Amino acid sequence: MTLQKLGLAASALAVALALPVAAQASKLTMGMASEPSAIDPHYHNLGPNNALRRHMFESLVDQDEKQNLGPLLATSWKPTGETTWEFKLREGVKFQDGSAFTARDVIYSACRIPNVPNSPSNFTSFTKAISGFEAPNDHTLIVHTSVATPLLPTYFSNWGVISATANGIKGDIKYDKENCGIANFPNTVDFNSGKAAIGTGPFKLKEFVKGDRLVLEQNAGYWGTKPEWTSVVMKPITNAAARMAALLAGDVDFIAAPPTQDLAKLLTNPKFDVAQGLSNRVIYLHMDQFGPSSNGVKGTGSPAGKYEGEGPCASKECEKNPFLDVRVRQALSKAINREAIVSKIMGGVAVAAGELLPQGFFGTNPGAAPEAYDPEGAKKLLAEAGYPNGFELVLGTPNDRYINDAKVAQVIAQMFTRIGVKTTVNAMTKSVFFKTRNKYEFSIYLAGWGAGTGEMSNPLRALVGTRSKETGLGGTNRGRYSNAELDKKILSALSTVDDAKRELILKAASKMAMEDYSILPLHYEVTSWAHRKGLSYKARADQYTVATGISSSK
Repeated sequence: MTLQKLGLAASALAVALALPVAAQASKLTMGMASEPSAIDPHYHNLGPNNALRRHMFESLVDQDEKQNLGPLLATSWKPTGETTWEFKLREGVKFQDGSAFTARDVIYSACRIPNVPNSPSNFTSFTKAISGFEAPNDHTLIVHTSVATPLLPTYFSNWGVISATANGIKGDIKYDKENCGIANFPNTVDFNSGKAAIGTGPFKLKEFVKGDRLVLEQNAGYWGTKPEWTSVVMKPITNAAARMAALLAGDVDFIAAPPTQDLAKLLTNPKFDVAQGLSNRVIYLHMDQFGPSSNGVKGTGSPAGKYEGEGPCASKECEKNPFLDVRVRQALSKAINREAIVSKIMGGVAVAAGELLPQGFFGTNPGAAPEAYDPEGAKKLLAEAGYPNGFELVLGTPNDRYINDAKVAQVIAQMFTRIGVKTTVNAMTKSVFFKTRNKYEFSIYLAGWGAGTGEMSNPLRALVGTRSKETGLGGTNRGRYSNAELDKKILSALSTVDDAKRELILKAASKMAMEDYSILPLHYEVTSWAHRKGLSYKARADQYTVATGISSSK
């Protein structure tokens, strides 16, 4: 090397050494619309939690951005009988504490899923069918199910594997539906502190300060392709305007859910790019359809009395429940101008919904159209149901969980009021909202659901199936709608191996649920992400923001 070249090399080295550490490291800073409720991968079946889980706790089966299945901790799988599956597990995988991944860890994780205290929305629908496991060797897993379960690989893509060894478990584990003979599982607090946050994923937890930041660092011992980023900082910025400001100021590199009103400006700004795609998330209204009375309803007549079951009306006098009449449910549906909400409130970044999944997803009915806006027809139905002068409602909604959630609720309240159902909105942060909803304190509420399996059985079983631990239906059916014939169809679909037959059953079940106005679908969210120039992201149908999907052009 010449002296001139040597001098240039030395100068370049000196410049590199003089750069701040952050400039040399592959650090990614993200502005998140919502933060996870916990690091615990089994605590809460919620979008932000499920997205974060994929960074640290891997599943046996992967889902890509279009929800196509692929290998992850399992390299292959196949049915070996009507109620038996064989999974071949990946060899050479280590947990972040250095312990080896084996079939025992999968069994241990399945044991823990139904044993997570105070879970707001658990993962048992994905393990309910399991009746037993066999492990002929460390990397072969035989799964027995109580009924034919054609979606088992899909179910196994929805929950993460934790380490039995890291949690002090020794010897073989015999699976049962209670606790597998395990006295103590790690608690959610230990995951949040990092003590139990030991997975096989590409990142590991460095720091979690709720409400401020979540910091991940690259897992140097990761078995797969190393992520581009050595450090990822996720900042919860729930206010959309503040999130946008942080991106424009350069405080973050990437944001989820940019304000819909700012998308046009971003698309023409040479410093930024936008990724967009139709999601599987439906925004819906759930109505209390349980007892003779309903909390938050006024003007329906004399108190209907208490009822047996959960909820405030089990302990106090509440007014008559109007939602038990399908004509009232239909009237409210007709009162909603879905196209106006899509164009004016969502800025066109949504699609009006006629079912619980967008057209084209498995189990949807071709041509299923959104309910037509018909306020006069709504008034007529109310009169027929015995409410010519309407009644009063309180509409519950989160104000920081879904795109423009509180704004959508306010507009719907105005639409209801126009047909004589005087409606006020009770908007609250998502943490308060979900706790309130789970105590059945809303007579009607707005929420959203993303189909973890990417097909119709998922929203049907979760949202409109009768709540039952025995069947596993109704895990998020907080409207407590119940229809025995619909339940039969859902359960039949879940145990039908033939894809063509299963699809026909799901189409019929979806049609039944919609015709009975069991739930009122509003729109499907079109998800947007914005980032500085030089980054790219593949829009995901599940709406998850995953750092491993963000790449740079360098």
